[in-house]
Amino acid sequence: MKVAIQMDPIGPIDINADSTFRIAEEAQARGHSLFYYLPDALAYEEGRITARGRPLSVRRDVGNHADLGEMTHVDLADFDVVWLRQDPPFDMHYITTTHLLDRLSKTTLVVNDPFWVRNFPEKLLVLDFPELTPPTTIARDLATLKAFRERHGDIILKPLYGNGGAGIFKLGAEDRNLSSLHEMFTGFSREPLIAQKFLPAVSKGDKRIILVDGEAVGAINRVPAEGEVRSNMHVGGRPEKVALTERDREICATIGPRLREKGQIFVGIDVIGDYLTEINVTSPTGLQELERFDNVNIAARIWEAIEARRA
Repeated sequence: MKVAIQMDPIGPIDINADSTFRIAEEAQARGHSLFYYLPDALAYEEGRITARGRPLSVRRDVGNHADLGEMTHVDLADFDVVWLRQDPPFDMHYITTTHLLDRLSKTTLVVNDPFWVRNFPEKLLVLDFPELTPPTTIARDLATLKAFRERHGDIILKPLYGNGGAGIFKLGAEDRNLSSLHEMFTGFSREPLIAQKFLPAVSKGDKRIILVDGEAVGAINRVPAEGEVRSNMHVGGRPEKVALTERDREICATIGPRLREKGQIFVGIDVIGDYLTEINVTSPTGLQELERFDNVNIAARIWEAIEARRA
Protein backbone atom coordinates (compact mmCIF):
# COMPACT_ATOMS: atom_id res chain seq x y z
CA MET A 1 0.00 0.00 0.00
CA LYS A 2 0.94 3.64 -0.38
CA VAL A 3 1.10 5.16 3.09
CA ALA A 4 1.39 8.85 3.98
CA ILE A 5 2.29 9.92 7.53
CA GLN A 6 1.33 13.36 8.83
CA MET A 7 3.60 13.92 11.82
CA ASP A 8 5.93 16.33 13.59
CA PRO A 9 9.57 16.66 12.39
CA ILE A 10 11.09 13.20 12.13
CA GLY A 11 14.70 14.27 12.74
CA PRO A 12 14.59 14.83 16.53
CA ILE A 13 12.46 11.83 17.50
CA ASP A 14 13.64 9.12 19.92
CA ILE A 15 13.47 6.04 17.74
CA ASN A 16 13.46 3.75 20.79
CA ALA A 17 10.31 5.34 22.20
CA ASP A 18 8.41 7.02 19.37
CA SER A 19 5.24 5.13 18.39
CA THR A 20 5.04 6.72 14.94
CA PHE A 21 8.55 5.51 14.10
CA ARG A 22 7.57 1.97 15.11
CA ILE A 23 4.42 2.14 12.98
CA ALA A 24 6.48 3.32 9.99
CA GLU A 25 9.12 0.64 10.59
CA GLU A 26 6.52 -2.13 10.59
CA ALA A 27 4.80 -0.72 7.49
CA GLN A 28 8.11 -0.77 5.64
CA ALA A 29 8.78 -4.35 6.78
CA ARG A 30 5.41 -5.34 5.30
CA GLY A 31 6.31 -3.88 1.91
CA HIS A 32 4.30 -0.66 2.11
CA SER A 33 5.81 2.55 0.67
CA LEU A 34 6.06 5.59 2.96
CA PHE A 35 5.58 9.31 2.37
CA TYR A 36 6.22 11.86 5.12
CA TYR A 37 4.89 15.40 5.48
CA LEU A 38 4.39 18.00 8.20
CA PRO A 39 0.93 19.26 9.23
CA ASP A 40 1.79 22.72 7.86
CA ALA A 41 2.20 21.16 4.41
CA LEU A 42 -1.38 19.87 4.25
CA ALA A 43 -3.65 21.88 1.95
CA TYR A 44 -7.01 22.06 0.21
CA GLU A 45 -6.49 23.01 -3.45
CA GLU A 46 -9.58 23.44 -5.60
CA GLY A 47 -11.26 20.26 -4.47
CA ARG A 48 -8.12 18.20 -3.82
CA ILE A 49 -6.44 17.47 -0.49
CA THR A 50 -2.72 17.79 -1.10
CA ALA A 51 0.57 17.79 0.77
CA ARG A 52 4.17 18.68 0.11
CA GLY A 53 6.53 16.12 1.55
CA ARG A 54 9.13 13.48 0.85
CA PRO A 55 9.30 9.73 0.25
CA LEU A 56 10.56 8.11 3.45
CA SER A 57 12.51 5.05 4.46
CA VAL A 58 13.45 4.30 8.07
CA ARG A 59 16.06 2.24 9.87
CA ARG A 60 16.76 1.51 13.53
CA ASP A 61 20.00 3.48 13.66
CA VAL A 62 20.10 6.27 16.25
CA GLY A 63 20.91 9.57 14.61
CA ASN A 64 20.63 8.07 11.13
CA HIS A 65 17.10 6.73 11.24
CA ALA A 66 15.44 8.32 8.20
CA ASP A 67 16.22 8.72 4.50
CA LEU A 68 14.13 11.37 2.76
CA GLY A 69 13.64 11.66 -0.99
CA GLU A 70 13.05 14.77 -3.06
CA MET A 71 10.32 17.21 -2.02
CA THR A 72 7.15 16.21 -3.85
CA HIS A 73 3.67 17.68 -4.22
CA VAL A 74 1.07 14.88 -3.92
CA ASP A 75 -2.66 14.36 -4.00
CA LEU A 76 -3.47 12.38 -0.84
CA ALA A 77 -6.40 10.72 -2.61
CA ASP A 78 -3.74 8.67 -4.43
CA PHE A 79 -2.72 7.02 -1.13
CA ASP A 80 -4.27 3.95 0.44
CA VAL A 81 -3.65 5.07 4.02
CA VAL A 82 -2.94 8.40 5.71
CA TRP A 83 -1.77 8.41 9.31
CA LEU A 84 -2.83 11.37 11.47
CA ARG A 85 0.07 11.31 13.94
CA GLN A 86 1.11 14.82 14.91
CA ASP A 87 1.16 15.51 18.63
CA PRO A 88 -1.26 17.92 20.31
CA PRO A 89 -1.91 20.71 21.38
CA PHE A 90 -5.41 20.06 20.17
CA ASP A 91 -5.91 23.59 18.88
CA MET A 92 -7.63 25.07 15.83
CA HIS A 93 -4.65 24.15 13.63
CA TYR A 94 -5.03 20.51 14.68
CA ILE A 95 -8.80 20.64 14.25
CA THR A 96 -8.44 22.12 10.76
CA THR A 97 -6.24 19.22 9.67
CA THR A 98 -9.00 16.82 10.75
CA HIS A 99 -11.53 18.74 8.63
CA LEU A 100 -9.27 18.52 5.58
CA LEU A 101 -8.40 14.85 6.04
CA ASP A 102 -12.06 14.06 6.60
CA ARG A 103 -12.61 14.90 2.93
CA LEU A 104 -10.53 11.84 1.99
CA SER A 105 -12.86 9.38 3.64
CA LYS A 106 -14.32 7.96 0.40
CA THR A 107 -10.97 7.26 -1.23
CA THR A 108 -8.37 6.87 1.49
CA LEU A 109 -8.37 5.26 4.95
CA VAL A 110 -7.29 7.89 7.50
CA VAL A 111 -6.05 6.47 10.82
CA ASN A 112 -7.42 7.33 13.28
CA ASP A 113 -10.68 8.46 11.63
CA PRO A 114 -10.34 12.28 11.69
CA PHE A 115 -14.04 13.01 12.18
CA TRP A 116 -14.01 11.12 15.46
CA VAL A 117 -10.56 12.32 16.49
CA ARG A 118 -12.06 15.80 16.26
CA ASN A 119 -15.08 14.76 18.34
CA PHE A 120 -13.24 12.47 20.77
CA PRO A 121 -10.51 14.65 22.30
CA GLU A 122 -8.60 12.91 25.11
CA LYS A 123 -10.41 14.30 28.12
CA LEU A 124 -13.93 14.57 26.65
CA LEU A 125 -14.77 11.07 25.40
CA VAL A 126 -14.48 9.79 28.98
CA LEU A 127 -17.57 11.85 29.81
CA ASP A 128 -19.61 9.23 27.94
CA PHE A 129 -18.59 6.66 30.58
CA PRO A 130 -19.23 8.29 33.99
CA GLU A 131 -19.48 4.88 35.65
CA LEU A 132 -15.81 4.26 34.79
CA THR A 133 -14.32 7.64 35.71
CA PRO A 134 -13.52 9.56 38.89
CA PRO A 135 -15.73 12.55 39.76
CA THR A 136 -15.03 15.15 37.07
CA THR A 137 -16.00 18.70 36.21
CA ILE A 138 -15.22 20.83 33.15
CA ALA A 139 -15.64 24.54 33.70
CA ARG A 140 -14.17 27.96 33.12
CA ASP A 141 -16.19 29.42 35.96
CA LEU A 142 -14.12 29.72 39.17
CA ALA A 143 -17.11 29.27 41.49
CA THR A 144 -17.88 25.91 39.86
CA LEU A 145 -14.29 24.74 40.31
CA LYS A 146 -14.26 25.86 43.94
CA ALA A 147 -17.51 24.03 44.64
CA PHE A 148 -16.12 20.87 43.06
CA ARG A 149 -13.08 20.99 45.36
CA GLU A 150 -15.28 21.60 48.39
CA ARG A 151 -17.18 18.41 47.54
CA HIS A 152 -14.17 16.21 46.82
CA GLY A 153 -11.16 17.59 48.72
CA ASP A 154 -7.88 16.99 46.92
CA ILE A 155 -8.24 17.49 43.17
CA ILE A 156 -6.20 17.44 39.97
CA LEU A 157 -6.55 20.56 37.81
CA LYS A 158 -5.34 20.63 34.21
CA PRO A 159 -5.97 22.31 30.85
CA LEU A 160 -8.74 20.59 28.92
CA TYR A 161 -6.70 20.29 25.73
CA GLY A 162 -3.23 19.90 27.23
CA ASN A 163 -0.90 16.95 26.72
CA GLY A 164 2.30 15.35 27.96
CA GLY A 165 1.68 16.25 31.60
CA ALA A 166 2.03 20.00 31.01
CA GLY A 167 0.05 22.30 33.29
CA ILE A 168 -1.17 19.60 35.69
CA PHE A 169 -1.57 20.63 39.34
CA LYS A 170 -2.60 18.76 42.47
CA LEU A 171 -4.55 21.06 44.79
CA GLY A 172 -5.26 19.98 48.34
CA ALA A 173 -8.47 20.84 50.11
CA GLU A 174 -6.77 23.77 51.88
CA ASP A 175 -4.53 24.90 49.01
CA ARG A 176 -4.94 28.63 48.39
CA ASN A 177 -3.67 28.64 44.80
CA LEU A 178 -6.85 27.70 42.94
CA SER A 179 -7.84 31.30 42.24
CA SER A 180 -4.31 32.20 41.09
CA LEU A 181 -4.10 29.18 38.80
CA HIS A 182 -7.50 29.96 37.36
CA GLU A 183 -6.39 33.54 36.73
CA MET A 184 -3.21 32.33 35.03
CA PHE A 185 -4.94 29.78 32.78
CA THR A 186 -7.81 32.04 31.77
CA GLY A 187 -5.40 34.89 31.14
CA PHE A 188 -3.84 33.20 28.11
CA SER A 189 -6.57 30.77 27.01
CA ARG A 190 -10.32 30.86 26.38
CA GLU A 191 -10.60 27.11 27.00
CA PRO A 192 -12.20 25.58 30.10
CA LEU A 193 -10.28 23.63 32.71
CA ILE A 194 -10.89 20.06 33.78
CA ALA A 195 -10.83 19.00 37.41
CA GLN A 196 -10.93 15.44 38.71
CA LYS A 197 -10.95 14.01 42.19
CA PHE A 198 -7.36 13.14 43.13
CA LEU A 199 -6.71 9.39 43.10
CA PRO A 200 -4.01 8.43 45.65
CA ALA A 201 -3.47 5.21 43.67
CA VAL A 202 -1.44 7.26 41.18
CA SER A 203 1.56 6.82 43.49
CA LYS A 204 1.58 3.17 42.33
CA GLY A 205 1.37 4.22 38.70
CA ASP A 206 -0.83 5.45 35.87
CA LYS A 207 -1.52 2.51 33.57
CA ARG A 208 -1.40 3.08 29.80
CA ILE A 209 -3.48 0.41 28.08
CA ILE A 210 -3.17 0.02 24.30
CA LEU A 211 -6.25 -0.93 22.30
CA VAL A 212 -6.07 -2.01 18.65
CA ASP A 213 -9.36 -1.75 16.78
CA GLY A 214 -11.22 -1.77 20.07
CA GLU A 215 -9.38 -4.71 21.71
CA ALA A 216 -6.94 -4.42 24.60
CA VAL A 217 -3.54 -5.80 23.60
CA GLY A 218 -1.51 -4.96 26.71
CA ALA A 219 -0.42 -2.27 29.11
CA ILE A 220 2.53 -0.53 30.71
CA ASN A 221 2.58 1.12 34.11
CA ARG A 222 3.97 4.66 34.30
CA VAL A 223 5.26 5.41 37.79
CA PRO A 224 5.70 9.06 38.80
CA ALA A 225 9.16 10.30 39.69
CA GLU A 226 9.74 10.94 43.38
CA GLY A 227 7.92 14.07 44.49
CA GLU A 228 5.70 14.12 41.36
CA VAL A 229 2.01 13.40 40.85
CA ARG A 230 2.42 13.34 37.06
CA SER A 231 3.35 9.97 35.61
CA ASN A 232 3.78 11.00 31.95
CA MET A 233 7.08 9.77 30.54
CA HIS A 234 7.61 13.26 29.07
CA VAL A 235 8.08 14.53 32.63
CA GLY A 236 10.12 11.70 34.12
CA GLY A 237 7.58 8.91 34.64
CA ARG A 238 9.18 5.46 34.68
CA PRO A 239 7.63 2.71 32.53
CA GLU A 240 7.21 -0.71 34.12
CA LYS A 241 5.85 -4.06 32.98
CA VAL A 242 2.30 -4.69 34.17
CA ALA A 243 -0.56 -7.11 33.49
CA LEU A 244 -4.16 -6.26 32.74
CA THR A 245 -6.57 -6.68 35.67
CA GLU A 246 -10.19 -7.75 35.51
CA ARG A 247 -11.19 -4.11 36.03
CA ASP A 248 -8.95 -3.07 33.12
CA ARG A 249 -10.63 -5.63 30.89
CA GLU A 250 -14.07 -4.46 32.03
CA ILE A 251 -13.18 -0.88 31.10
CA CYS A 252 -11.85 -1.94 27.69
CA ALA A 253 -14.85 -4.15 26.99
CA THR A 254 -17.12 -1.17 27.70
CA ILE A 255 -15.36 1.38 25.51
CA GLY A 256 -13.88 -0.92 22.84
CA PRO A 257 -16.96 -1.33 20.64
CA ARG A 258 -17.39 2.47 20.45
CA LEU A 259 -13.75 2.92 19.41
CA ARG A 260 -13.97 0.22 16.75
CA GLU A 261 -17.24 1.58 15.34
CA LYS A 262 -15.73 5.07 15.03
CA GLY A 263 -12.53 4.00 13.27
CA GLN A 264 -10.15 4.55 16.20
CA ILE A 265 -7.66 1.82 15.38
CA PHE A 266 -4.76 2.80 17.66
CA VAL A 267 -5.83 4.13 21.07
CA GLY A 268 -4.13 4.51 24.44
CA ILE A 269 -6.25 4.85 27.57
CA ASP A 270 -5.09 5.92 31.02
CA VAL A 271 -6.26 4.03 34.10
CA ILE A 272 -5.43 4.92 37.71
CA GLY A 273 -6.49 2.28 40.20
CA ASP A 274 -10.01 1.32 39.12
CA TYR A 275 -10.74 4.50 37.17
CA LEU A 276 -10.50 5.54 33.52
CA THR A 277 -9.07 9.08 33.30
CA GLU A 278 -8.31 9.66 29.59
CA ILE A 279 -8.90 8.09 26.17
CA ASN A 280 -6.04 9.15 23.86
CA VAL A 281 -6.91 9.06 20.17
CA THR A 282 -4.82 11.90 18.71
CA SER A 283 -1.27 10.57 19.00
CA PRO A 284 -1.09 7.79 21.61
CA THR A 285 2.28 6.63 22.93
CA GLY A 286 3.57 3.57 24.78
CA LEU A 287 3.74 1.19 21.81
CA GLN A 288 7.46 0.44 21.91
CA GLU A 289 7.60 0.05 25.69
CA LEU A 290 4.74 -2.46 25.58
CA GLU A 291 6.40 -4.43 22.79
CA ARG A 292 9.66 -4.69 24.75
CA PHE A 293 8.03 -5.63 28.06
CA ASP A 294 5.73 -8.29 26.60
CA ASN A 295 7.93 -9.40 23.68
CA VAL A 296 5.06 -8.92 21.22
CA ASN A 297 4.61 -7.16 17.88
CA ILE A 298 1.73 -4.78 18.48
CA ALA A 299 2.64 -2.72 15.40
CA ALA A 300 1.86 -5.80 13.31
CA ARG A 301 -1.56 -6.05 14.99
CA ILE A 302 -2.21 -2.42 14.06
CA TRP A 303 -1.29 -3.00 10.42
CA GLU A 304 -3.34 -6.20 10.27
CA ALA A 305 -6.37 -4.17 11.37
CA ILE A 306 -5.66 -1.51 8.74
CA GLU A 307 -5.06 -4.05 5.98
CA ALA A 308 -8.32 -5.81 6.88
CA ARG A 309 -10.23 -2.52 6.63
CA ARG A 310 -8.62 -1.73 3.28
CA ALA A 311 -9.48 -5.20 1.99
